[in-house]
Amino acid sequence: MNNEELKILIVCSKNSGKIAPFITDQADCLKKADCTVDFFTVEGKGVLGYLKNRKKLLRKIIDFQPIIVHAHYGLSGLLANLQRRVFVVTTYHGSDINNRKVLRFSKIAIFLSKFNIFVSKKNIETVKPKKNYVLLPCGVDLDIFYPLKNKNEIRAKLNLDISKKYVLFSSSFDNAVKNYDLAKNTVKKIENATLLELKSYTRQQVNELMNAVDCVLMTSFSEGSPQFIKEAMACNCPIVSVDVGDVKEITKNVNNCFIVGYDETEIADKLKEVFVKNQRTNGREKIIELELDNKLIANELINIYKNILKK
Repeated sequence: MNNEELKILIVCSKNSGKIAPFITDQADCLKKADCTVDFFTVEGKGVLGYLKNRKKLLRKIIDFQPIIVHAHYGLSGLLANLQRRVFVVTTYHGSDINNRKVLRFSKIAIFLSKFNIFVSKKNIETVKPKKNYVLLPCGVDLDIFYPLKNKNEIRAKLNLDISKKYVLFSSSFDNAVKNYDLAKNTVKKIENATLLELKSYTRQQVNELMNAVDCVLMTSFSEGSPQFIKEAMACNCPIVSVDVGDVKEITKNVNNCFIVGYDETEIADKLKEVFVKNQRTNGREKIIELELDNKLIANELINIYKNILKK
């Protein structure tokens, strides 16, 4: 089967007003590999909100005629499996496994899906699937996220003070699972340090931010395989993170990256160490070594699709 014959319908949420960037990035890579890709976006919260989209999804499948439906997150996987015409691949990103209320529905999706993709080992260990699954984190677009040379010029472009120490938080401040209070209280302890909110930026601007700041900080209660960390690594940006998701694993042996506990003093000490060293990391090398380039991940997905269709 040629890639041109692959028609993929991606089922995912649009409850935030937009599709998650790591899903659109993955879709773009599939398109560049000559696959035909379209989206069915869910607008509705909770299991009932998702299930109300069933008739619309069935109409979309009739109109688009995909040969694979690829759902992102457990509730989308559950919805996608309410039809049995087309094989379903479901990717689980962490919140659908770590949240106990959602986990039971994710387990139904795991049972019904033709194939399941997990982005971290911890999620696999939680659900213990018996067959038809793989560990495959989302990749990073290395053409968007890369090191930039002149930090001061980037700061000037972003209206950031050259003399200050900046720490980039992993999300918007109002995202409860990201644990903003711990980050806020920690950075307050450090003289001349400012915590920046990651919100309402384009992908290119996020790349500039990760090159402009002194460090990125993750204090989340739970994660799967956070794109934020991988994108920071691709920019060679220093990282301080709690041991969540696969962060400890993918940052292993990356210089100027630190795994910490949920302790303000410990986090503050590591941030100060990063500020004193004032050095970038070898994170991009590690991303390449781990084969987390988006293009390579897209090729893995295509192989999964083709193998499913052979059975």
